[in-house]
Amino acid sequence: MPESIKLTSEELELMQIFQQASGATARDCIIDTKMGRIIFVVNKGEMGLAIGRAGQSVKNIQGAVGKPVELVEYSDDPKEFIKNSLDPKLVSDVRLTERLDGKKVATVVVDEKKKGALLGRNGRNAERARLLAKRYFEINNIHIVHQ
Repeated sequence: MPESIKLTSEELELMQIFQQASGATARDCIIDTKMGRIIFVVNKGEMGLAIGRAGQSVKNIQGAVGKPVELVEYSDDPKEFIKNSLDPKLVSDVRLTERLDGKKVATVVVDEKKKGALLGRNGRNAERARLLAKRYFEINNIHIVHQ
C-alpha cells in the first residue's frame, strides 16, 4: 500500500469486522459514499476465504455494516490489479501508457458484447477500478475499449 494512503478510524473498524467475519486479511478499505458501498482490498490468494462458502462471509459482513460490500484481490502488478478490480474473466488486455504531461492512463480491452457487464450498472465497476488504480498506482484515467 502506498505511503500516502491514510485510513480513518471508521475504515480500520470496518477492516476489523471484515477480518473477524471472514478470516481473510483486508489490506485496505474504501467507503465509497458516491456509490453507497464499501470496497475491501484483500491479500492475494485470500479471495476464496474472504467470500466464504456460498458467499456467506460477504453476506455476514454486509449484514454487519448495512451496505453492499465489494471485494478486490490485490496485486503488485498494476495491470493485474486493474483486471482484478473489474472482472478478470471479461478483460482481454490492459495497456499502461504515460502521456506527455506525465499522467498515467490505462486502456482496458474487452469483448464488445461484454463491455456492459464489465462497466456495471451506472458504471459501478469502472468507477471502482478507477478509484483503486489512482489510489495504488497513481493512474489518472482508465479507458475501456472493445476489440
